[in-house]
Amino acid sequence: MESLWAPWRMDYIVSDKSKECVFCTAPKAENDSIKKILFRGPNSYVILNIFPYANGHLMICPYRHVGCITLLNDEEFHEMSVLTKKSLGILRQEYRPDGFNTGYNIGKSAGAGFEEHLHGHIVPRWNGDTNFMPVLAETKVHPEHIEATYNRLVPIFRNITL
Repeated sequence: MESLWAPWRMDYIVSDKSKECVFCTAPKAENDSIKKILFRGPNSYVILNIFPYANGHLMICPYRHVGCITLLNDEEFHEMSVLTKKSLGILRQEYRPDGFNTGYNIGKSAGAGFEEHLHGHIVPRWNGDTNFMPVLAETKVHPEHIEATYNRLVPIFRNITL
């Protein structure tokens, strides 16, 4: 029998699965590296997805707890748009993907895991990055550990100006 080791998953297994909104509690953390927050703006922040579809999978989140883009005020909408644009540039420079999936899943039927708190996704994609592992083994293969991704990106995100 083959074994696939994923020791970093233990953190999730033993973590508190409280009903609090992860996008409201993450910015309250005293240490951004624990929650993988890359950038904090006045109205929104950029965070690594800790269960990514691909290396470099980011989310842009407003601080305010709203469930739809239509509920954002103009400042929030503008800042999130600017951060999406700048994040795409950073990921393009650092990871050289062939493309991106970007967007919002609004509502559970649209795939929102946390439908109560809006968050935009940016997923770098490479030609041929979909392989047999998710189909046969229900396993995703990520060539870079999330700590390495965070350490690679955070110094660049610290230089963002809005």
